[in-house]
Amino acid sequence: MNRHDLKTIIYAEKTKEENNKYRHKICVCCGASCISSGSEEVMKKLQEEIKTRGLENEVEVVPTGCMGPCNQGPLMKFLPEYNIYQKIDCSNISAIVQSQLTEKKPIEDLLLFADSREKPFLDAQEDPFFKKQMKIALRNCGHINPERIEDYLVHNGYQALDKVLFEMSPEEVIAEIKQSRLRGRGGAGYPTGFKWETVYKYVSDQKYVICNGDEGDPGAFMDRSVLEGNPHRVLEGMAIAGYAVGASKGYAYIRGEYPLAIKRFELAIKQARKMGLLGNNILGTSFSFDIEVRIGAGAFVCGEETALIASIEGKRGTPRPRPPFPAESGLWGKPTLINNVESFAAISPIINNGGEWYSEIGTPKSAGTKVFALAGKIKYSGLIEVPMGTTLREIVFDIGGGMQNDADFKAAQTGGPSGGCIPAEHLDVKMDYESLVSLGSIMGSGGLIIMDKSSDMVDVARYFMEFCMDESCGKCVPCRVGTRMMHDLLQKICDNKGTQIDLNRLEELAVYVKETSLCGLGGSAPNPLLSTLRHFRQEYENRIVKHD
Repeated sequence: MNRHDLKTIIYAEKTKEENNKYRHKICVCCGASCISSGSEEVMKKLQEEIKTRGLENEVEVVPTGCMGPCNQGPLMKFLPEYNIYQKIDCSNISAIVQSQLTEKKPIEDLLLFADSREKPFLDAQEDPFFKKQMKIALRNCGHINPERIEDYLVHNGYQALDKVLFEMSPEEVIAEIKQSRLRGRGGAGYPTGFKWETVYKYVSDQKYVICNGDEGDPGAFMDRSVLEGNPHRVLEGMAIAGYAVGASKGYAYIRGEYPLAIKRFELAIKQARKMGLLGNNILGTSFSFDIEVRIGAGAFVCGEETALIASIEGKRGTPRPRPPFPAESGLWGKPTLINNVESFAAISPIINNGGEWYSEIGTPKSAGTKVFALAGKIKYSGLIEVPMGTTLREIVFDIGGGMQNDADFKAAQTGGPSGGCIPAEHLDVKMDYESLVSLGSIMGSGGLIIMDKSSDMVDVARYFMEFCMDESCGKCVPCRVGTRMMHDLLQKICDNKGTQIDLNRLEELAVYVKETSLCGLGGSAPNPLLSTLRHFRQEYENRIVKHD
């Protein structure tokens, strides 16, 4: 077969020709956050305005995924100028179109961050929010229509899959991923290439690939945004993984609270099947691979891989002891590869650009980039992607614009309920796996909650302990009983009724739960408590009842 006759290439070229006829492209963010702010109505009004002015053959209007600055939505981006307008409503659409397209100048007062910067950047790419970022997993999010496979193809979509099927052996693919030094972005940080190699080495009549999209950390929306904004990138990564490890079936396990992500991912699957990019004999080769979606019911514990597998099998989502690990005996007892959404989103760029290229980004032990959901008491919250090793200070004060109301920074909570709190004296910590662990926290999946001096760290620990207590599956005693005991003691201290004995007991319990729980939920549940005790112990001491 002549690869240049492939439908993917023909469609890509045809779409490029269609796009080139437009002199302007207007992207309207239609990610979940902007939709909740009214972007669908803005999109409809914009289309009507363009049609009324007779510009429908000159201006392309495109609904996209998340652009990043989520608390400024609805967002609208004009290309090629790269002017981004914030907090758009239907009443100012006409004025923006008139100024931008007819008068050839933007309305500066409506541009991104105009209400908080002395002078907004006309080219939003020059704004520190974007300039300090490096987008790999999020590339094309906020730029293409996620519901059109043609848009993905125009931006080198499925070229990596084409490359591995026609130019590389499974061993060579795995070697490239190993060379990239990509580590799992779901939280554990296990080397992705070694995990792939382990599954590849097991001999079986059936193997599976699972995409873990069960993102349950409070304040986290990284995976949701990738699935909403660039679903074909994840599909392509899963297909490449299937080829590398010898799997013919994949499952995407996505939280039921993400209806838009589910809708767009299922649409992407249908489109890929129609174009011969999923299913039997992909691109005319002997490789067959297909994907199904499984919807999670909102159990936090199902983010743990063995609990997730049980849920897909139709059982109650509870973890099991390991070994055997899923790589040997996973879904229905077969060798199974599990990576999260962000990990799969990094695969095609690694194949296209080479493992060495990816390995040179980041730090010696933490290569590549990391997506963070930036939230809390910060001026510019939203979705960001930065090279590993970027400091917390750069994220908070350069990208995030500093604290709301110029308050003092107090702490950053990383890693969700499994993570810890980093105090102001460690603002220059590098955001990589090893540096965060050294401070008693973890990278986790990428939740990053910023707190100011108004935050009560004892109450923060109590909140996350309550979350872990409620989400415990109850299978093992340390987690089921231990988290409740720790929560009750924390509540007692929050009520100013705790004693030094209670505080000592808390610390003892934390160690027991951490060391004896069956899975990662219980094992990491004490982290917020232990990190706040380590860095903010005085706040606990101030709550303790003193006895004469």
